[in-house]
Amino acid sequence: MKRVLSMVAGICGLVLLPLAAMSAPLVAKVDVSSQTMTVIQNGKIAYQWPVSTARKGKWTPRGTFRAQWLSRHHKSSLYNNAPMPFAIFFRGNYAIHGTNQTSRLGSPASAGCVRLHPDHAARLFELTRAVGKQNLQVVIQN
Repeated sequence: MKRVLSMVAGICGLVLLPLAAMSAPLVAKVDVSSQTMTVIQNGKIAYQWPVSTARKGKWTPRGTFRAQWLSRHHKSSLYNNAPMPFAIFFRGNYAIHGTNQTSRLGSPASAGCVRLHPDHAARLFELTRAVGKQNLQVVIQN
């Protein structure tokens, strides 16, 4: 039995090794149920921030994404030029960005984007620029 467990552990280690090697140097993990973002830098938790994801009737996409493009002073083309400072677009029109509605952070309030305090959005934006957008992994889960 001990030998079988040892073999299983060895096989699991071989399976997990490539996954660990592929992990991004920067991960923005959003938990929709707790309305929080955990920023993981080089495998260690660097920050934990409140966010706002989609309000009732709207949807924040779930899954694992890469940053597609960055826009420092973005304004929404869908919502009356609403400011979206430090926007990190990860799926079409969906982005992580700063908000001026900071009192709503920690509660669902957006049309689908992930909203952050402007200071936190600026920090994540700069971290993403430093490692390269291809090295940011955005994970959104319930």
